[in-house]
Amino acid sequence: MNDVAETQAKHPVDQTMPAPQSVMYGLQHVLSMYAGVVAVPLIVAGALKLSESDTIYVVSAALFCAGLGTLLQTIGFWRVGARQPIVQGTSFVAVSTMLSVGATAGGGHKGLQAIYGALIVAGVFGFLIAPVFTRLLHFFPEVVTGSVITMIGLSLIPVGVQWAAGGVGAKDFGSGKNLGMALVTFVIVVLIYRFLPGFFGRIAILLGLIVGTVISMPFGMADLGAISHAKTFQLPTPFHFGTPTFTVSAVISMVVVMLVIMTEATADVLALGQVCEKPADRDTVTAGLRADTMATAVAGVFNGFSLSAFAQNVGLVAITGIRSRFVVAVGGLILVLLGLFPVLGAVIAAVPLAVLGGAGLVLFGTVAASGIRTLREVDFSGNANIVIVASALGFGLAPIVEPTVYDKMPIWFQTIFGSGITSAAIVAVLLNVMFNILGRHDEEEGPVFSHAPAPATISDTDEERLSGRLSVSPVANPSRS
Repeated sequence: MNDVAETQAKHPVDQTMPAPQSVMYGLQHVLSMYAGVVAVPLIVAGALKLSESDTIYVVSAALFCAGLGTLLQTIGFWRVGARQPIVQGTSFVAVSTMLSVGATAGGGHKGLQAIYGALIVAGVFGFLIAPVFTRLLHFFPEVVTGSVITMIGLSLIPVGVQWAAGGVGAKDFGSGKNLGMALVTFVIVVLIYRFLPGFFGRIAILLGLIVGTVISMPFGMADLGAISHAKTFQLPTPFHFGTPTFTVSAVISMVVVMLVIMTEATADVLALGQVCEKPADRDTVTAGLRADTMATAVAGVFNGFSLSAFAQNVGLVAITGIRSRFVVAVGGLILVLLGLFPVLGAVIAAVPLAVLGGAGLVLFGTVAASGIRTLREVDFSGNANIVIVASALGFGLAPIVEPTVYDKMPIWFQTIFGSGITSAAIVAVLLNVMFNILGRHDEEEGPVFSHAPAPATISDTDEERLSGRLSVSPVANPSRS
């Protein structure tokens, strides 16, 4: 009885679940983010013209490092790890910089050595400045966090659409077969949520991916051939491609990227705190950034790539209501196993992108909806906060709706503002300082930290007039099941 009472007293984030359920929910997290993890090493390997065996190696190493990073974030030690249900994956923010660094170094193994050297230094740098970086958290009130969380969801939706169409570069991109399969998966997920509540509703994404993959097999969309060619076991070894090299230009470029990743990671940790109803304070964000940066430095040693919190999994936490960090830790263990046993990774990779896209649209839209829910707490009685949200979303969507908009700008500008999330965060913070902090005299424009106003008083006459005519049901909280 004492154990039961102690478990119930813990916040859902810190509660454990039975092993079978933990494995099921952890696998659901892995399936939701697998494509994003392997995409970066595949892009880098292709650009550096690595052999097939080297490509398989870096993909396995990326999965292995993502698993280690996830364990570091969820379990943590000392003051490292946010101890939230955060899944770590390879960050797309660093792709263009890594390709530039690798090409300058001559491609191949030399390119990888230069990339890993820059990642190690950038990771150590980020770890050391994390406490200083988080001193800026008081510039992240609800009007900023709500805008950024919404932008995170909006920035992910194009990824879901690309998956639904078959993946960028696919010969049958946008075909009726791909879009139809995505729609079928989407409908399966929605129907499970509607008619199978409880446990089945919580694994709706997993069931949708499994059923969708089975349905796609007769159409030749699930590639099972890779399973027979994959190695059974592969142990990532430090500096597999040679001793890292360190050049000033590569290190500086990667440090700038690290600052951008830290900005996005801060937004993700704050967003997850809102979704889990356990708001992240400065210590939590600092610990999360330490885990991000330490994992990136370790990835440079074990032939992985820069790591950061995966925003799509924030949507999975919100839509399933499973907030236990230990469930996500199981997902981290699964990622480690996928890295050690490439044959298991080949099984997971058999899920068609179109199927992932159908489920992804639900997940990614949920992140945006969580941001809108946060914005409900903002005082929009004046113009200030409306301008902040509108400007943040406008600048954030610019590189998403038109990816080439900044192609003629300097590389440093592209690195920072090429990310919709980072653009939205910078604009929202700066405008919040301008409107809500510096030289504020007009109190009608809303309070400094933009909390919702006190409920308006309703007169007896109004109450009698409204009684019986309006029936308002509470808004469903996506973070609860």
